[in-house]
Amino acid sequence: MRLQDRIAIVVGAGQSPGEGMGNGRATALTFAREGAKVLCVDHNLASAQETVGMIGAKGGSAFAFKADVTKEAQIKAMVEDAQARWGRVDILHNNVGVSLSGGDAELLDITEEALDRCIAINLKSCIFAARHVIPIMRKQKSGVIINISSMAVITTYPYVAYKATKSAMVSFTEQLAYQNAQYGIRANVILPGLMNTPMAVDTRAREFKKTRAEVEAERDAKVPLRKKMGTGWDVANAALFLASDEANFITGVTLPVDGGASVRRG
Repeated sequence: MRLQDRIAIVVGAGQSPGEGMGNGRATALTFAREGAKVLCVDHNLASAQETVGMIGAKGGSAFAFKADVTKEAQIKAMVEDAQARWGRVDILHNNVGVSLSGGDAELLDITEEALDRCIAINLKSCIFAARHVIPIMRKQKSGVIINISSMAVITTYPYVAYKATKSAMVSFTEQLAYQNAQYGIRANVILPGLMNTPMAVDTRAREFKKTRAEVEAERDAKVPLRKKMGTGWDVANAALFLASDEANFITGVTLPVDGGASVRRG
């Protein structure tokens, strides 16, 4: 029970259509299993409610909240709901992001609409979520913010908006960590590598007109560790560590969860 009685907001606690478990849902389930009360936030309320149902079935405590994270007012309402419901906010976990599904493309094909959409979802949402939880956490003299970026930051990822926004998220997290350390607030960022999640695999299968098995095999072959992608649970376990007191002296860190991809050179 490493998060006993902590209050956590998990943004992106639903998941995209497809097989397996997404990073956000896995994290919400893991936080609840470890004793946290979880506000499961998603633009798809039915999917967030499904996550809440899974938590409740295991005896955990969670509520669903619908929010379009491109709208600051809805992000503010999300934070206010958690505080009104439980009186505090201990953990903010930002697990939202789009690339291909947001219209992302290589430089010569990117459109203004796609770029604006990816920036709003991937970066603006994290900035404003932090904007609204930081005053609460400063008053508490404690709090944890975990942002989910991507290994696209340090690899040759071809699509412009995702790489740029997820890279900016790393710098923003470092800034959050430094400027809020005096208040006892920690901020860290996770870089998931190739993951076997609905968003990563099923979206690509649809986009590139391939079977899920074909996309899965192509991605597995690129992973150094056991030639097998990670799962949402791998990201969730890393987030659990960073959210817990075990990481009490860790802030401003960028943590790859990537099966060894980040140590490959040349």
